[in-house]
Amino acid sequence: MKVLVATDKPFAKVAVDGIRKEIEAAGYELVLLEKYGEKAKLLEAVKDANAIIIRSDIIDAEVLDAAKELKIVVRAGAGYDNVDLEAATAHNVCVMNTPGQNSNAVAELAFGLMVMAVRNMYNGTSGTELMGKKLGIHAYGNVGRNVARIAKGFGMEIYAFDAFCPKEVIEKDGVKAVGSAEELYSTCDVVSLHIPATAETKNSINYALVNKMPKGGLLVNTARKEVINEAELIQLMEERPTGSRHYPHLPRNDLLQHILKSLATGTGLETYLFVSQQNTDDSRLHLPVLPFPGIVSCGNGADRHGIFYSFAGFGRFRSGVLYVVLNRFNIRSRFC
Repeated sequence: MKVLVATDKPFAKVAVDGIRKEIEAAGYELVLLEKYGEKAKLLEAVKDANAIIIRSDIIDAEVLDAAKELKIVVRAGAGYDNVDLEAATAHNVCVMNTPGQNSNAVAELAFGLMVMAVRNMYNGTSGTELMGKKLGIHAYGNVGRNVARIAKGFGMEIYAFDAFCPKEVIEKDGVKAVGSAEELYSTCDVVSLHIPATAETKNSINYALVNKMPKGGLLVNTARKEVINEAELIQLMEERPTGSRHYPHLPRNDLLQHILKSLATGTGLETYLFVSQQNTDDSRLHLPVLPFPGIVSCGNGADRHGIFYSFAGFGRFRSGVLYVVLNRFNIRSRFC
């Protein structure tokens, strides 16, 4: 049996060593395909693979057509939206994920963004504290529960909404359950977003919902970018006459054009652009910390084709809400 580990963004060496140890101890063969860049290399590698382990790599109908011996796809992560489930079913291929694997890491990242935001991105001015603020957790799954656990140490007042999690499950953790997303957003100073990207949730974080947040509110999205309604977010920002802009930094779309327009006209704010990367072979990404008015962003890791896995952006309206978003995006599209 041949197990293919296909990761354009490779696992850490210690993880690969652990995978190899388990697979070879079971008498199977391990094949590594890392930083492959071109889909053609993946199509060639899967031809005789019986199993495949991936990260954010795309397994679509074309890949499954090429993988004549494939029986199982395992995605190292909570979601599997990068796998075509209908095509997998048609090919009699089992798809599995690893929920909870990185839940604490995501929760810690959310708090890193919160702290940076309330401290004015460490720009030398006085900020505020998380202690005493009302934190709303939108979706009380593995990540949401870790966020609640950490929030207790910060002395925050914790609320949660999850349409599929019973109220008693939430409240047994010392968290106040609310009856709707609208109530959560209107109640809390900070909302940490953890909903999956499904047909029901895509574009659900919209004008009406976000506009319910109180003045000075903070929205942190460490979930999928698709849950944000970009067009309505632009509308909301246009209607705030003063302050900076915050957007998911997606290439070649309306939000990016809106960012460029805002930066061209100038915001007069003392915020900064941060670009950082991990595990990328693209030397163009090795950028210093640069002063840049109007938006703050920071990449977190690398994804397919030597790109960032995620993005965090900050921006404040003087009359309203401070937003933070963490998203995957193709940074090569920005620099090519």
